[in-house]
Amino acid sequence: MTNDSASLTGPGDDAPADEAPDDLPGAVPASRLPELLHAAVTAVGGVERPGQVRMAEAVSAAVDTGEHLLVQAGTGTGKSLAYLVPALAHGDRVVVATATLALQRQLVERDLPRTVDALHPVLRRRPLFAMLKGRSNYLCLHRANEGTPADEGEGLFDPVEALGGPSGKLGQDVLRLREWAGETDTGDRDDLTPGVSDKAWAQLSVTSKECLGATRCPYGGECFAEAARERAKLADVVVTNHAMLAIDAIEGAPVLPEHGLLIIDEAHELVNRVTGAATAELSVHAVNRAVRRAAKLANEKAVDALQAAAENYHGLMETAQPGRVEELPEYLAYAVAGIRDACRQVITSLGETRDRSLSDEDAVRKQAMASAETLHETADRLLQDSEYDVVWIERADRFGLGAASLRVAPLSVSGLLRENLYKDRSVVLTSATLKLGGDFNGVAGSLGLPAESRLPDQRSAAEPEPEQGEDAPPYWRGIDVGSPFSYPKQGILYVAKHLPAPGREPDRPEMLDELTELIGAAGGRTLGLFSSMRAAQAAAEALRGRLDNRILLQGEDTLGELIREFASDATTCLFGTLSLWQGVDVPGSACQLVVMDRIPFPRPDDPLMSARQKDVEQRGGNGFMAVAANHAALLMAQGAGRLVRAADDKGIVAVLDPRLATARYGGYFRSSMPDFWYTTDRNQVRRSLAAIDASAPPVRPVTKRTTTPTT
Repeated sequence: MTNDSASLTGPGDDAPADEAPDDLPGAVPASRLPELLHAAVTAVGGVERPGQVRMAEAVSAAVDTGEHLLVQAGTGTGKSLAYLVPALAHGDRVVVATATLALQRQLVERDLPRTVDALHPVLRRRPLFAMLKGRSNYLCLHRANEGTPADEGEGLFDPVEALGGPSGKLGQDVLRLREWAGETDTGDRDDLTPGVSDKAWAQLSVTSKECLGATRCPYGGECFAEAARERAKLADVVVTNHAMLAIDAIEGAPVLPEHGLLIIDEAHELVNRVTGAATAELSVHAVNRAVRRAAKLANEKAVDALQAAAENYHGLMETAQPGRVEELPEYLAYAVAGIRDACRQVITSLGETRDRSLSDEDAVRKQAMASAETLHETADRLLQDSEYDVVWIERADRFGLGAASLRVAPLSVSGLLRENLYKDRSVVLTSATLKLGGDFNGVAGSLGLPAESRLPDQRSAAEPEPEQGEDAPPYWRGIDVGSPFSYPKQGILYVAKHLPAPGREPDRPEMLDELTELIGAAGGRTLGLFSSMRAAQAAAEALRGRLDNRILLQGEDTLGELIREFASDATTCLFGTLSLWQGVDVPGSACQLVVMDRIPFPRPDDPLMSARQKDVEQRGGNGFMAVAANHAALLMAQGAGRLVRAADDKGIVAVLDPRLATARYGGYFRSSMPDFWYTTDRNQVRRSLAAIDASAPPVRPVTKRTTTPTT
């Protein structure tokens, strides 16, 4: 059973039932691309832009020639239509993979329905489309109707109130999910409003390993995931996410339908998503959970062996120090081997024993088997001591006494992507930030496309010819179609050159003074992007006592609600960390000052990033520039992109780190960001902010907040 499922969202359901099938379902000539693009843009109420036209032509050419294409398309280009129109015109099945739920929903709920309707007269067909998700995104009818295996359901209901109803938020959410199971047509978590916590959803969903299978499950014929998956097999366009793409590349068993074109939107995120999917963890909690699950069906000897291994591992991890483990110490390797061997015994025992006294024996067995198999695979991987993996010890709370665990991740995913992503199909990778330091080479290399395999017309005569033969890296080309915005006229990049360079501590009095003055000049309207949560919290606490403006802080409410509040009141400020650098889209006067507290280099003690940097250096490269600088440049490009989201937006990106102006690598970072007018003149910036504030529309009054908001 694969881990894929889909929700059909295709158009055509409202077409006349007696409409005859089209006679010519094949590709539309490239000469008609301008006509198709114009129809699609008109249908969504947009305006064609030169960059959009150029991108659509490049995608069409790549599909025709079988080439791979990297496209940097700035905010406002209309890149969704620029790849959807040539993809639909080509006639082959296309998979679109994106990083965010918001863009997936935009594609299936807005862009695709309108585009298909607009193109139907020329295509003479109505392509179907579906959203493909992991199985755990769908409610499981077996769990909804038969209940959750005991170890997962503990604590849901107070025994005293068991007959009267749930005694807490978790129990209330589970009851609501069970009621919803009888009302929903899709079972898709994203169709549940309001939503529930991850813990509540986990009670009534299953992973692919825990699923009984459609033929064995008594609810297989009604299964939401299976029904959606079957409908997806008929889709011409499948919209999925980077995680599913990673599973398809990593596991060797295809979870995506066959297709002739793969489009990866938000491609700057792909390496992180694939790395996340390929990362495994051996935690004390997971081992103890496997013991509880195995105890219900496995034989006593196997369970006792796993219990002993769990206790030994727990004792060792209580005193383990966080950090990279270049080679497992003998005592720790022994403990991990004990878990691996005990899990093998449990797996064998679960395959041999039966207990018909358990009403949900099959579900209990499947759950126990999933836990044991996952632990066995992770322990075995840790013991292989592969040069291509990075192993480290991590605590749930780096600054407290959280439980420690062993984690293992690939040193690089570029080889994995090169071998599995670019075969037998054209691949288009697009984002607003693919060029770092002025070229595509850094991002392309991380995606498995080395610089030397660029197409001949993109290389200089002095560059060596690329490899030839079956094992040669895939050919690719990169194009930058620009942005419809006039960045030098709409924005200023200000670097506070006069400030001291930041140290490791978040407390920076001079930086806080500068930030206070900037926000005061802007009248609020500030998105504060911080390199750590500690820095964001320290700044919020300090400025709440200095300013009348309301300061929202990431973590004090859901991210969606914080962004909504920020967008609705232009005198409000929003401070936060990583999610805000890439996840905020607030056009208009509510966001006219974007502040970065420092260049967001990875932590020096980040095990994976430091290992990757060391690996580059050992191969003769510049590890700092290839890893740390690329990581920070990508974040800064994304962060600066939060400022101008519409043609009439204007404002300032302020970087409160003088190294952007003084360090040798400063020019590399600045060339990776939008082409704003650049200055280090603090007085000029304050005058500009005051002018922007004076010309902004009036806003509703706000009440001074001097205490931390309730969560």
